[in-house]
Amino acid sequence: MLLTAPAGGTPSLVSIPRDVPVEVPGHGMQKLNAAYTFAGPEGLVAAVEQITGITVDHYVEIGMLGVEQVVDAVGGVNLCWDAEVNDPESGMVWTPGCHDVDGAQALAFARMRKADPTGDIGRVLRQRMVVQAVMNELKGPGLLAPTTQVRLVNAATGSLVTDPGTGIIDLGRMALTFRNATGPNGHQGVPPISDYDYRGDGIGSTILLDPEAAPLFWQQVQDGTLTAAKDAEQ
Repeated sequence: MLLTAPAGGTPSLVSIPRDVPVEVPGHGMQKLNAAYTFAGPEGLVAAVEQITGITVDHYVEIGMLGVEQVVDAVGGVNLCWDAEVNDPESGMVWTPGCHDVDGAQALAFARMRKADPTGDIGRVLRQRMVVQAVMNELKGPGLLAPTTQVRLVNAATGSLVTDPGTGIIDLGRMALTFRNATGPNGHQGVPPISDYDYRGDGIGSTILLDPEAAPLFWQQVQDGTLTAAKDAEQ
């Protein structure tokens, strides 16, 4: 996810699909997630900057256990999905509708893709839904309870990996931007896509961003001129 807080205009939370092709130094064309495999956080940041043309100021990583811990720290979240799912790989078992879930269930919700006909596009949507659900809980009265605050601080500090230049003030700003980007005046979605099964780079099926529309999209992300919208890929 690329979280952007422009000086003015629309804050955004954009999911870059993991199968977008990118040049990884020393390894040729690879899928985006391979940049992390080959070169760690620095390689992933460089790949995102290559794709978007936007300089990444801070890097924050949360592991799967961290997602569970943060959701549990806020007392669980409410998530909605209008499909029946029984996916052994992710652990997502779902009946259509909205359900209150704990951390383990929220993690399964965010991980599932193989039982989703839209694949990774559906998964990144659910990932943002989990982020938004956590943000909604942070605005609730339950956050005022000291025990909740302690659980949340412990979960966040124990689960996040950041670049050396990211401090507590930066994390606070990030949380506010997450809230704004997932709110009614923010933009959520994926960049423009021209081919969901592109095979021209010799690395299997990839997701090809629209070469004509994507550059303007990323410029609008940086300038804050995107139209406020949710789930723009639909």
